[in-house]
Amino acid sequence: MQPADICQLIEAGFEAAIVKVESDDNTHFGALVVAAEFEGKRMLARHQLVYQTLGALVGNEIHALSITALTPDEWREQGGEA
Repeated sequence: MQPADICQLIEAGFEAAIVKVESDDNTHFGALVVAAEFEGKRMLARHQLVYQTLGALVGNEIHALSITALTPDEWREQGGEA
């Protein structure tokens, strides 16, 4: 599984999200997801929303996924840009 494939799947599950996915070995991934859908949600709920976009791939083709899930305001506060 390529990072670009995972990026597309996550993007498809959110409206106007910023998504960046990286991997050194194509089984362990790191994802940054910035989405308005995270507003008012705790971190666990945010992660669950991301996992829903990937379905059965998590634990199979995606052995491990580290997620940074931020709202657009949190992203801007950290110096991120669209």
